[in-house]
Amino acid sequence: MPAAAAGSRLISPREMFAFFFLMLGPIKILGPFVQMTSKGDVMFRRRLAVRAILVSCLALFFSALVGETALRRFHISVPVLAVSGGIILFLVALRTVMQQFDAEDRGLREYEPALKMAVSPLAFPTIVTPYGIAAAIICMTLTPDLLTRGAVFGALVGLMLVNLVSMLFAHQVLKYAGMPMQILGIVLGIIQVALGLQIIVNGLRTLALLPRI
Repeated sequence: MPAAAAGSRLISPREMFAFFFLMLGPIKILGPFVQMTSKGDVMFRRRLAVRAILVSCLALFFSALVGETALRRFHISVPVLAVSGGIILFLVALRTVMQQFDAEDRGLREYEPALKMAVSPLAFPTIVTPYGIAAAIICMTLTPDLLTRGAVFGALVGLMLVNLVSMLFAHQVLKYAGMPMQILGIVLGIIQVALGLQIIVNGLRTLALLPRI
């Protein structure tokens, strides 16, 4: 089976976007951003958010291109890449869901307003997570043509814009919709667990390690 065809069957564009939204999306950013900017004014929050998104975009695109080139040079098969992505997605989702039931008291860290936080800890590892980079690399490697690759980049840019808007209104969102956002995060985490397992199953079936039902 050609790589392009295998890739399109193993991970659909909808699943790729789910990868990005769940691993790089705004839900996990709101709480840390409010905590980091609790002592800053509105102008500081805006400057910090814009700078962090610019740094995140550059880092994400650079990592995706370099990682994709490295994976292609090792001639790793598309099904193996898909299974790898599914495992990453599943483990991260499982950890996220289980943390919701962790009653351990985690002390809130206080931050002094400084734009250097745009790089760390805001851009790294809050916005651009290690597993988010892994998902971007795998999805870029699975793209069959330049058009699909452009769509992947477009999805990443759109998601970063959503992150920017979310940070600009993070204080208002958490003030009035904190509990619904927490519930939504749990629901999306469960969806992510199931999606990861489905991608693993699809990859194993392509490798003829599981029977088709």
